Amino acid sequence: MASPDQDLVPVLDKDGVRLTVDDAIATVTLTNPAKRNAQSPALWRALTEAGQQLPGSVRVVVLRAEGKSFSAGLDRQAFTPEGFDGEPSFIDLARGSDVELDATIAEYQEAFTWWRRSDIVSVAAVQGHAIGAGFQLALACDLRVVAADVQFAMRETSLGLVPDLTGTHPLVGLVGYARALEICVTGRFVTAEEAVNTGLANVAVPADQLDDTVRDLASAVLAAPRDAVVETKALLRGAQDRTYEDQRGAERQAQARRLRDLAGIGD
Repeated sequence: MASPDQDLVPVLDKDGVRLTVDDAIATVTLTNPAKRNAQSPALWRALTEAGQQLPGSVRVVVLRAEGKSFSAGLDRQAFTPEGFDGEPSFIDLARGSDVELDATIAEYQEAFTWWRRSDIVSVAAVQGHAIGAGFQLALACDLRVVAADVQFAMRETSLGLVPDLTGTHPLVGLVGYARALEICVTGRFVTAEEAVNTGLANVAVPADQLDDTVRDLASAVLAAPRDAVVETKALLRGAQDRTYEDQRGAERQAQARRLRDLAGIGD
């Protein structure tokens, strides 16, 4: 898959992650196709750093991956006694205290949380396999555009683990509890057609149209005024945690801010 940001100077390029910025659009690319963009703690730290390096001008963040697979999930080296160089193995983590283990997992989760920030709209361009941590990384984004060959799978439960990289909340929100449970405990593949039909993906396109479709979507997002997009995202993200009456109030408050801003009247 050709990179749409190959002519840009990277803001960050390390540990399988590259960040480039083109005015209001930032692109985060997974850059280890030889290992199907398998994930590791070093990659997660690089993703966290990418979020911290975003300039204030950025309104849309595109997440994409080089090669035939978006991400095959956690690098299986994590399950070996030696683990990764300079990193605690999963066996070492299991031997730590509850506080230490919780803090380590929370650090890993940071790579998956910043995509939900209200000041950006994040779009995942997903092709091929998106398994386990790869599935959860796609779920971390606001929107998902998928290639026709996409195959999502949540394999953690099959390995005796649970999905712990922030993917359970958006998955249940998108497809409902019963289907989310079935997807997780069976570890089966979810195809592009099912992803679109259940709300996991916004649209599915042929693989050679993936980058162009994402660019068109990013342009459409940028066509709306930034403050209105920020307010709308915050309003929608909070809707499932509010009652109907509370949501009505949140709408009124948000609209009041927008009207005052458009009229040039301060709070």
